[in-house]
Amino acid sequence: MKYIELKNGKKWNLNEAYNGDCLDFMRLLPDKCIDLVLTDPPYGINMDGGNVGYKGFNDFEKKDWDKSAPEQDIFDEMFRVSKHQIIFGGNYFNLPPSRCWLIWDKGAGFKNRTFAEAELAWTSMDENVRIFKHDPLARGDYRGKQHPTQKPLKLFKWCLEKHAPKNAIVFDPFLGSFTTAVACHSHGLNWIGAEKDPDYFKAGMERYETECLQNLMDFGS
Repeated sequence: MKYIELKNGKKWNLNEAYNGDCLDFMRLLPDKCIDLVLTDPPYGINMDGGNVGYKGFNDFEKKDWDKSAPEQDIFDEMFRVSKHQIIFGGNYFNLPPSRCWLIWDKGAGFKNRTFAEAELAWTSMDENVRIFKHDPLARGDYRGKQHPTQKPLKLFKWCLEKHAPKNAIVFDPFLGSFTTAVACHSHGLNWIGAEKDPDYFKAGMERYETECLQNLMDFGS
């Protein structure tokens, strides 16, 4: 399959992103056309700009997209269009009970950290809880970030290794810095996604294209 046929009869090519509201886009998708949703929605905790996470490093423009958590309609559509879901910040949302939570262990905090020591991802899987240890400060993740809440690429690759079936189509309705897209490309998986903010969309697309080019160069060397 190279595309998804939308409800309006049009075709949406795989490995392409929609620059617009994810709810509008999801309403065009047919039921269960997606194998896995992997996403990091706004948590509603005002982390959308300013000095976020690492003092003196992340001075992002305040954009006000994190004033509140997504409406329930967005989660309802995620569940309708996909077979399985991994949703970061699941403890902030009204989601069904889950046996399989993914825990991102960021390491013990100290005075110059302004972020939580762990983040939780809700999943639809009937499996054991899993922990991924990755210290973002020690690993220098603050360098080159394009988005104030950008997740480590290694974290999303790990999520796909654990829970994405072979030949899966992965969907991220909150693409942000396109980490999901880059992780899918590295695993040879098809993806689609949506990002509403035009600045994030442009920067994310540039990052994705650069990463794809770099992978091709590494493969050819």
